[in-house]
Amino acid sequence: MKLKVKDMDISSGGPLVCVINHQDAAMLDLHVMDRIKVRKEKKTETAVVDIAQSSKFVPKGKVGVFEEVINSLKLENNNIVDIAIARKPLSIEFIKKKLDGQRLSKEEIDQIVWDIVHNKLSSVELAYFVAACYTNIMTTEETILLTKSMVRHGDVLQLNKRPIIDKHSIGGIPGNRTTLVIVPIIAAAGYFIPKTSSRSITSPAGTADTMEVLAKVTFSIKKMKEIVLKAKGCIVWGGSLNLAPADDKIIAVERPLEIDAESQLLASIMAKKHSVSSTHILIDVPVGNNTKVRNMAGALRLKKEFEKIGRRLKKRVKVLITDGTQPIGNGIGPALEARDVLWLLKRDPRRPIDLEKKCLMMCANLFGMIGIKDGYRKSLYILNSGKAYSKMVEIIKAQGGKETAAEDISIGKFSHDVLSSKSGNVKSIDNMMISRISRIAGAPADKGAGIYLCKHVGDKVRRGETLFTIYSEGRHEFEYAKDVAKQGRVFVIR
Repeated sequence: MKLKVKDMDISSGGPLVCVINHQDAAMLDLHVMDRIKVRKEKKTETAVVDIAQSSKFVPKGKVGVFEEVINSLKLENNNIVDIAIARKPLSIEFIKKKLDGQRLSKEEIDQIVWDIVHNKLSSVELAYFVAACYTNIMTTEETILLTKSMVRHGDVLQLNKRPIIDKHSIGGIPGNRTTLVIVPIIAAAGYFIPKTSSRSITSPAGTADTMEVLAKVTFSIKKMKEIVLKAKGCIVWGGSLNLAPADDKIIAVERPLEIDAESQLLASIMAKKHSVSSTHILIDVPVGNNTKVRNMAGALRLKKEFEKIGRRLKKRVKVLITDGTQPIGNGIGPALEARDVLWLLKRDPRRPIDLEKKCLMMCANLFGMIGIKDGYRKSLYILNSGKAYSKMVEIIKAQGGKETAAEDISIGKFSHDVLSSKSGNVKSIDNMMISRISRIAGAPADKGAGIYLCKHVGDKVRRGETLFTIYSEGRHEFEYAKDVAKQGRVFVIR
């Protein structure tokens, strides 16, 4: 059947989608979620079908085309295309197999990953794959196959150097901006550390959001390589690179469902590390009531799996189980976190000591992995000597930024101090409430929004003393954040 193109001016964010009028769909015996082949001249794409019941939306004789199909086939309005029925992707049968609790072979996993990368699966079908792996946890062998397949279907940063050092936190706690301190320390010591980081999806800031306050984070893999070879390190947004692209698509489905399939978490992290040719990898697993890993048993199981996969991939992997019961650092939100980092690197009295201690401990472990003794003292020397700060400035400039004083970073113009209603000791801080208030205040979209913590667990506090300050760039967000802070029990003081 030949149909005229109607540009829907809509993006699906991944899957290839076309909309057909219900009369044309009936002629082809097409139903919602069926597949069609769309051909223009010698090029063909397979797309998922939606059905238009209204002729105003898509008239008979036309096919509504989403941006992904427009771009792939280089279509324009009223182009004539050939439409034919297509079979469903092979991987759907393999997803059903996993839903039934069966193991998947290398070929089956590879087909699923290929279909994900090439947008052959609808968001519903991809969600079923995520759910299948969440319900029927993959074996170690399947997880390794998934990791290798993710890497195989993306680009790889080839530095031809050794060692290549890397670190990763599985996340779940506000702040914890260790990357922006660890990268310049390791790079200042003369070692390569090409760090890809994520943007926030549900947190007040991702590492890439915070780094973006100081420098650009979006680069091609070619430019990333130039930066790393010049400065020894980088802090870039992994989403702009074609490194393990299937992982980003899986994560996009996991987030709204608020699930984190263990096998996919393992494969996701190890694929990203494998794709930048890392040889020595430190994994930070925070444990606490409001983190991804809520008890020591779960943390120890993850540790065992990470190290097992590392051995199979010929990587040196070490897992640190850390305290996830409260935020790390004082600033929560991109600009506030960037200010913390600069104060720390400049050895300012206002620097967050808890963040500093964690970074030094992690650097000591990274140095130990490559055979350097007394790594803690070495890391502290690099910080105190100013070498880490100088290296950070070099990385910032290599990434298109300029040296900026912490005091010159713009913070939200609206601020409100939340005061303690009684005297005592801080017994706990609700991570989820800290994140929620920071996001309501505008973070991470508004870089200057968020929370600045004045107290941490174990600190003494007097009645009327400031516990934390809310910052916002917009009046509406500011008022709402204040209301939520009033209603929620953010700090427990006894």
